[in-house]
Amino acid sequence: MNQPRCSVESLSVGEPLAGSAPRARAWLILEQNGPYGFEALEDSHLPAEVRLALAAAGKETGTNVLLARTVGQHADEHSAMSSRRFWLAHCAPGGARMRSGAIADAELTRPDLREVLVAASHGELPAWGSRTKEPLMLVCTNSKRDVCCALEGRPLAESLAADPSTSGSVMEVSHIGGHRFAPTVLLLPTGHVYGRLNPAQAREVLIGAREGKLLHPQQLRGRSSAAQPAQVAAVAIRSSYDIEGLDSLDVLRKVGDKVVPFPLRWDGDDGHAEVEVRHTDGRAWTVVVTQSDLPARPESCGKLAKPSTTWTAESVLPAPSWF
Repeated sequence: MNQPRCSVESLSVGEPLAGSAPRARAWLILEQNGPYGFEALEDSHLPAEVRLALAAAGKETGTNVLLARTVGQHADEHSAMSSRRFWLAHCAPGGARMRSGAIADAELTRPDLREVLVAASHGELPAWGSRTKEPLMLVCTNSKRDVCCALEGRPLAESLAADPSTSGSVMEVSHIGGHRFAPTVLLLPTGHVYGRLNPAQAREVLIGAREGKLLHPQQLRGRSSAAQPAQVAAVAIRSSYDIEGLDSLDVLRKVGDKVVPFPLRWDGDDGHAEVEVRHTDGRAWTVVVTQSDLPARPESCGKLAKPSTTWTAESVLPAPSWF
């Protein structure tokens, strides 16, 4: 008897999308033909020296690295590449920007690659390629990581690729995270992550981003540049106040009568966070976010169901202007 897919199980227990985005202050996307294995960087046809360099750079840099390919390209395409397209985006509120172009593999094996990735997470992008303002939508289709990503992600990516208005701004990607929310979508350069989008919604999100708008907040998992409570608070404000500005909100942690930057990963242990969300027009809100238990569900297909937690915005109140 086949086990239910993780995306079906997640829906059945009512697991919310908000607060589930992976955390990264920057993203490096590298074009690579061919299939992606469970661990895409290691189990792909990247040249060995590039794989080793990326592995040596480490994962705790604040910059996540993903592989991407043209939508519909056959997964068995093994042609060698010594140069590849790239996109490198810094995603923090108020500082989102991206560079793209072609990069030689020799640049990816430089001994200071780790320092480059750390600097990118702090907003210092290297002089690779050129600056671009064109939004990029990345759709996870990696079946080796989770079958839901292929079954849900590929039709979405193919629909966008078949539409002349969006075809040049979408790529298949190796693994974003959160297969149970498939199809999962990463929007660069702002680092907003979506789940359970249908093709019409995805098209509207991408076209809206070109116009400086962030649409369909009900499908928004969060912005990758902050921890889960901050993601939940920002989604709550967008939903409650119909805020569409793509980069209009910043989220700060309230500590007593002060506000401080949010960490990339939540370091509290009491399941409670008081958050201040600020709009670029001066408005501000205080959001109380709490953690609660969910029924057991599998994290991905093939895994045993286990209890999990989620964050929820319990109250949203206007705060004094931060100007």
